[in-house]
Amino acid sequence: MTTIGKSKLNALYTRLAPGTPLTSEDLAGLGISADLAVHYVRAGWLTRLTRGVFCRPNDTLALHPSLVLLQHRLEGLHVGGKSALDWYGVRQYVAQQPVLQLYGWAAGHLPEWFTERFPAEYHRKRLFDEQPGALLHTGPFEKRDGTAQVAAPERALLELLSEVGVRQPLQEARELVESAYSLRASVLEELLRRCTSVKTVRLCLQLGREASLPWAAKLDPATLPTGSDRPWVSRSADGLLVLKP
Repeated sequence: MTTIGKSKLNALYTRLAPGTPLTSEDLAGLGISADLAVHYVRAGWLTRLTRGVFCRPNDTLALHPSLVLLQHRLEGLHVGGKSALDWYGVRQYVAQQPVLQLYGWAAGHLPEWFTERFPAEYHRKRLFDEQPGALLHTGPFEKRDGTAQVAAPERALLELLSEVGVRQPLQEARELVESAYSLRASVLEELLRRCTSVKTVRLCLQLGREASLPWAAKLDPATLPTGSDRPWVSRSADGLLVLKP
């Protein structure tokens, strides 16, 4: 191995935080060509996770840098729904190995190298009138550098409610709503105004009122997209769901 090759490898190890996956583009930015990367892999100095994605040998990947990498591959990717609520401490029970709920703008799938390490599900969802490069109330977790994009609690709750009747049990959703007593009414109102799902809007208002939550009392249904004057009816494994306007 040449001195130049060693210096590039040292630079890679010095600049790369443990647990961080990196792409071919990242390597190129460090002056490591595709051919040199192949040499590093064959020599055992770099591990290939999949085509164009690598990590340091015997490294245990960390969740946040792994998600940050995926954000560049899947438009609008963020932690949402039940997982985001859990990150904020809104939960009913702690699963032994919770499945990470990820949402994005476009159809896609999570790579095996990620799901093997972090059990996760990806859902394409366009719940709000927004653009993928400027998602409403979504940002780095706890506003820390290098962390994954995560939905604010108010957005996460609506994402959860949108899954009721599909893959989310109604009773658990009701219990989580009851635990979400500290939501910001102003943020929730903004999201509800731009929500494209009548079911989600009505379910949020109904469950909030049933639990007598402070934010629910501040929402005016007349200003929100609740649809027609007819009840919204859906049948699922939970039974018949009837949501009045």
